[in-house]
Amino acid sequence: MTPEPDNKTAELQRAFAMFNQVSAELTQAYEALQARVTSLTEELAVANGELRRQFQEKEALSERLSSLLDALPAGVVLLDANAVVVALNPAAIALFGQSAVGRHWGDVARDHLEPTLAVGEWLCGGGRVSIAESALPSAGGKILLVHDVTAAHQMKTELERNQRLAAMGEMAASLAHQLRTPLAAALLYTSNLGQPGMSDDARARFSEKASGQLRRLERLIQDVLLFARGESIGRDVIGAGDLLAEAAQTVEPLMRAHGLEFAVNDACQGAAIVGSRKALFGALVNLLENAMQAMPGGGKICLSGNRQGDLLLIGVRDSGPGISRETQARIFEPFFTTKGQGTGLGLAIALGVARAHGGTIDLVSEPGEGAEFVLTLPVAPVEREREENV
Repeated sequence: MTPEPDNKTAELQRAFAMFNQVSAELTQAYEALQARVTSLTEELAVANGELRRQFQEKEALSERLSSLLDALPAGVVLLDANAVVVALNPAAIALFGQSAVGRHWGDVARDHLEPTLAVGEWLCGGGRVSIAESALPSAGGKILLVHDVTAAHQMKTELERNQRLAAMGEMAASLAHQLRTPLAAALLYTSNLGQPGMSDDARARFSEKASGQLRRLERLIQDVLLFARGESIGRDVIGAGDLLAEAAQTVEPLMRAHGLEFAVNDACQGAAIVGSRKALFGALVNLLENAMQAMPGGGKICLSGNRQGDLLLIGVRDSGPGISRETQARIFEPFFTTKGQGTGLGLAIALGVARAHGGTIDLVSEPGEGAEFVLTLPVAPVEREREENV
């Protein structure tokens, strides 16, 4: 049985109404979507403009930084995480050459740098440079800043020479007095040698006394010349433990003869120093002899060596009466002495030796509690390089 026509018309009308409703909803959704697309397009345009502006600013900043690096008088070396040279500025190219790019920094350093006694300073070509490094955490590499310190080093050397000359001028009067006393004594003793009727024993005694005063004069003149000239530094590689052992072997018989207890504490950890073995040995023995002379009634002396990073500390400690504050303030002055027969130049020369090796000497003393002289020296650059490569 077929549906009636009125029912079919009603169904078609309902279907058409539903289609119109869905069509209206789709139209509204499309319009909303178009509005959203328009909004997103505008936001994207703004974002692109901001990115473009930031890029232009970064590009301009990069150009300014590049110009600054090109104009910078110090050398700049950029290393990657494997210590391979990535980039150099013109100042660094002048030092190491453009061919350094792509090479390992260790190879470049071996070809162009020679270690010095000063930590962080190297000989490069005909000059002297200092190298400071800074890590780049984001890239895992390093940036090296290479300064030319040739002029500064020359000025420092000239200043030290002028200071020695000034000190020589100040102590001229004292030197005349120091020379006059043993010279007058030697002349007195030698004049007695010509007296008639003098026994052979007396003549030998006067001769020995005159020779002793002349030897004192010779020692004084040698010390003055050494102080005025300054210590020349060699390139000996010296094991710190060997230096301690040599000094201990030299003074130990004297320690026993004076009834002193002597101990050596070697904690140098195999460290080495570069310089003049003779000069350093002389300075160390001088400190030990001073400690012995500070305790005529007996006591204990300790010679120690300790490694602290890139520094070596050699100490000479005694259990004597200590040194007063007034004496400590002048202890390293040329010709200042508390001994009747001393020249007053031993500690001044020892300090000069330490400074010539890039180090110093410090005094720690409390009256009644002994004294300790600490010789501080930089560890040999070859030693530091070996540790860094391990």
